[in-house]
Amino acid sequence: MATCRGFCVWRDERDSQRDSVAAANLSTALAVASRRRRALWARMIALILTFVLAGTVKGVTGMGLPTVTMGLLGLIMAPAQAAALLIIPSLATNIWQFAVGPDPRRPLRRNWPMLIVMALATVATAGLMTGAHAAGATLALGAVLMIYGLMSLLRIRFAVPRGTEFWVGPLAGAVTGVLTGATGVFVIPAAPYLQAIGLEKEDLVQALGLSFTVSTLGLAAGLLGRGAFHLDAAGASLLCTAPALLGVAAGQWLRDRIDPETFRRVFFCAMFALGADLALRAVF
Repeated sequence: MATCRGFCVWRDERDSQRDSVAAANLSTALAVASRRRRALWARMIALILTFVLAGTVKGVTGMGLPTVTMGLLGLIMAPAQAAALLIIPSLATNIWQFAVGPDPRRPLRRNWPMLIVMALATVATAGLMTGAHAAGATLALGAVLMIYGLMSLLRIRFAVPRGTEFWVGPLAGAVTGVLTGATGVFVIPAAPYLQAIGLEKEDLVQALGLSFTVSTLGLAAGLLGRGAFHLDAAGASLLCTAPALLGVAAGQWLRDRIDPETFRRVFFCAMFALGADLALRAVF
């Protein structure tokens, strides 16, 4: 009888310990799930705000969507992930910018050699921001943002004679393609080159929209070929399009209501600081 009572007490203690362990495991699982849920909401809010801000900059200046998006998202994710999210918003906003211009044939006729080389170079080098190259891509992204911010603050301008466009254009396209493949930012040196060939304001804005569209398509093809732009990434990118378009509309509304010079200085100072931060994070 005593042996039976002892066995029952031991079994009750064992069951109690097992219940305690199960309760502790359940509590831990719930805490982990809660943290993940909070982190997911925080990331979603960060994505929405990033694309609204990037769209606003593009609405005011005519460019800046990839620069702002890659710079800010580079703080919380790998460059390849940020670039995948950028694809559809960039296509939507840049096709819009290109389509509303005066004559879509003019920038095509004048810049097709640069565009072809740029697309091919982007597809060929998109692997530079994936896998083992991610740390180097973050450093390169930081460096590009710093150069972009500094050049713009110093108002460094170039002039390309019409007779040299046949080789300067493809060279600018090749360098832009490599930098796009490595960083997801397709502003340098394509934008300075297009400014240097003497386009009128509306033609320049339209040519930039075309250039950025071609770069985005090349980046999408390169990431797709390396498995970095899959169905889930495409869906997330599609969801980011609405905040970007909202930002563009807000930027166009703001354009005539703020001092463009003040906005320009603040924006490019922020780009330089963001680039420096990314570069330092990659190094240290």
